[in-house]
This record gives sequence, C-alpha cells and structure tokens, in this order.
Amino acid sequence: MNIDSLQPLRPFHLAFPVHDLDAARGFYGDVLGCEEGRSDQRWIDFNLFGHQIVTHLDEQFDLQQLKNPVDGEQVPVPHFGVILSMTEWQILADRLTAKKMKFVIEPTVRFKGLVGEQATMFFCDPSGNALEFKAFANDDQLFAKD
Repeated sequence: MNIDSLQPLRPFHLAFPVHDLDAARGFYGDVLGCEEGRSDQRWIDFNLFGHQIVTHLDEQFDLQQLKNPVDGEQVPVPHFGVILSMTEWQILADRLTAKKMKFVIEPTVRFKGLVGEQATMFFCDPSGNALEFKAFANDDQLFAKD
C-alpha cells in the first residue's frame, strides 16, 4: 500500500511536555480556542483544528530551542502546527494579534513569488514549545519542488 494514496486524511496525534497544565489550558483553550477533551491531573487533550494534541505535565521541562535559517528568518526547531486555509490563517493571525501574542516570527508571507510561497507565523506556548501555522494560496504548492 502506498501511504500517499490513503484518503481522506485522518487526524494526527501529538503529545508533548509542558511545565504547567493551568498555563497550557489557558494558552491552548483561551488563546488558541482549542476545545478541551479528556484530562487528568497530569495531562490534557485538546482539539487543534480537528487534530488531537496532548499536553503532559513535566515540572522539570526545560526546552533547549534550536533555530535554523529559513528565508531570512531564524525558525525554531522543533515546532509543530497546522496548515490552514488562507482565510483560517488570517482569522487566527488577527485573533493572536488582538490578544497581543508575542510572535517569534510575525505573521508574514515567505518565499514570495517562488515555489512554496506561504503565509506563516511562529509563536511559543508558556512552556516554550514552538508552533507554526501556515497557509498556501494554492495547496498544490505544499510539496512542490523548485
């Protein structure tokens, strides 16, 4: 079976550490608007645009963030996020700007006029986990090569 032929796309699951569940609940629930799912004393499930993310409590968590240069910006590694439609991306960018989000990389369009042109923004949760949300004017550009 060719993995590229699987349809439709199923939700992904991502679990990651946070140092404070209340701060995670405020960030993912209140700031990003993720619906909360199941939870326990040491973890919380969230619905991130139809995908399941799980914050797991690790009071000792201390992320050592690396950065790589991409189109003139220093991109945090590791990071995760969702590829949205342009409309959804703009709504989220406006929401975060109104909430005075401290962006690592402000909402912008990178690779302008090139293959893979995309709207993107980077920010961190209270534990330092980096998130990127992006959108393509043309989704065919997602895996396009030069």
